[in-house]
Amino acid sequence: MSMYLLFDVGNTRLKWAAVESSQHPSDRQKKLWLYSGSISSKSLNSIEHRSELADYISKTLPQPDAIGFSCVAENEAIDNLKSLFPQWAKLDWKHLAGDSTFKGIRTLYQDPSKLGADRWAAVIGARALSSNNTLIVNAGTATTIDLLGANGVHYGGWILPGLTMMQNSLEHNTAQLPLATREEYQGFGTNTNNAIIGGCDAAQIGAIQYAIQQAKIMNCPIERIWIDGGNAKILSTELGKLQLPASLIAEPIDGIVLRGIWSWLLQNL
Repeated sequence: MSMYLLFDVGNTRLKWAAVESSQHPSDRQKKLWLYSGSISSKSLNSIEHRSELADYISKTLPQPDAIGFSCVAENEAIDNLKSLFPQWAKLDWKHLAGDSTFKGIRTLYQDPSKLGADRWAAVIGARALSSNNTLIVNAGTATTIDLLGANGVHYGGWILPGLTMMQNSLEHNTAQLPLATREEYQGFGTNTNNAIIGGCDAAQIGAIQYAIQQAKIMNCPIERIWIDGGNAKILSTELGKLQLPASLIAEPIDGIVLRGIWSWLLQNL
């Protein structure tokens, strides 16, 4: 049985997972990832941390048959990533970029080479999960929202600051607003802390609602919303409070970027 090793190098976190050839990117069971982990992306800049990561992975799983990865960090991160396993020097590293082709999907991005590899991987991952008109929301350092039609066309998307970035910007760029902490409440904030948390949440959810509206105008009514990233649970909870159409299913999904890298890797073996 073949095994594949996948890396998603983001701005903040490096995520990795190993899967077997008997599995499929559309699988939803909790034990999908045979082995997986997450560390700070900055760890790739440290020889010591790279050595620890390489030692852990190489001792945890056998030599994979192929390695697929995407990277939105600095170019040096790719070289550091590829240096992890000199003992597996003959392995073919497959690099998924924004302009990588994938059978069944095409993008309308003006210059696909400028499309973030994580966004493109997430779009591919979304297609592996469903064939509906879909919004892909990746709620990490930045929040990205992309529209994928049932026809396989990626119509583009939006990039906005993530929740933490929004909250930090208010603390750093105003004289009297503190760094807010999340509390349970509903409606409009009746203290400064909740006003900040609620305002940032509203900006994120408002963008998703606006995307749903724009997709409908484009005759591409949204049937499915996949939400991934560090803030996926928060946004999913907030979306659940809205009166969305019964035909629209919104839910968090684990590792949509890794699923996309995996799907693309399978087409390029």
